Amino acid sequence: AALIGLSMAGFNFTNLAIVVGALSVGIGFGLQNIVNNFISGIILLFERPIRTGDWIVVGTTEGYVRKISIRSTQIETFDRADVIVPNSELISNQVTNWMLHDPMGRVIVPIGVAYGTDVERLRELLLQIAGEHPLVIQDGVKVSPPKVLFRGFGDSSLDFELRAFIREVDQRLNTLSELNFAIERRLRDAGIQIPFPQRDLHLRSADPSIDFVGRHKD
Repeated sequence: AALIGLSMAGFNFTNLAIVVGALSVGIGFGLQNIVNNFISGIILLFERPIRTGDWIVVGTTEGYVRKISIRSTQIETFDRADVIVPNSELISNQVTNWMLHDPMGRVIVPIGVAYGTDVERLRELLLQIAGEHPLVIQDGVKVSPPKVLFRGFGDSSLDFELRAFIREVDQRLNTLSELNFAIERRLRDAGIQIPFPQRDLHLRSADPSIDFVGRHKD
C-alpha cells in the first residue's frame, strides 16, 4: 500500500533502485574482507594447522599464537608485542609452524678451526659437548643422534657443523648460545685454535719514507 501510494503520488522508484543498488555493491565490497576472514577463521578452527601456544612465522612476524578468534589471530612476538594477524593471511600465505606435530627441532652450530687441527679429536669433542646438553636428543628413536659434518675447506679455516635435535624447539636460540659457550671453552682448553680471517696484501707502490713495520725512516 505504501509503494502504491508513493507511486500514485508521482514518486520515481528508478532513482531509488539505482541508489539502493549502488549502496548494496558498496556494502558488499566493504564486507568482502570481513567475510573472507570469517571463513578463514572457521577453516583454522576445524583444520587446526596452528594451535594456541604454537611457535609460527608469518611473513616478517614470528612468535607464539596466543588466541585464535573468528576474524583474526593474536601472535605474541619475542619482544612481547601483540600482533593481530587477519585469518585470511594465515590461510592464503605460507606459514611456518615449528610445533605442529611435535615440539622437537634441530640446531646447527657452525665451527671453523685452524688448518692442521686434528679433525678426529675435534669431532669427539663436539659430540661430547652435544651429549652433555640436557635438551639434546641422544637416543635417535624419532630423530637422528647428534652428528658433526665436515663442510669444506675455507679461506682461513676448516669448516664444520654440529647438528643436533633438541626436545623443545622454542629453546633453540638458548641452546645454540649454550653450545657456543661450551664449544669455545672446550676448544680453548684443548688448544684448538679458532682462526680469524686472513688476507694477503700486495702493495704496488708505497711511500719510501715508511718501512714495513709502519715507522717513518729517519
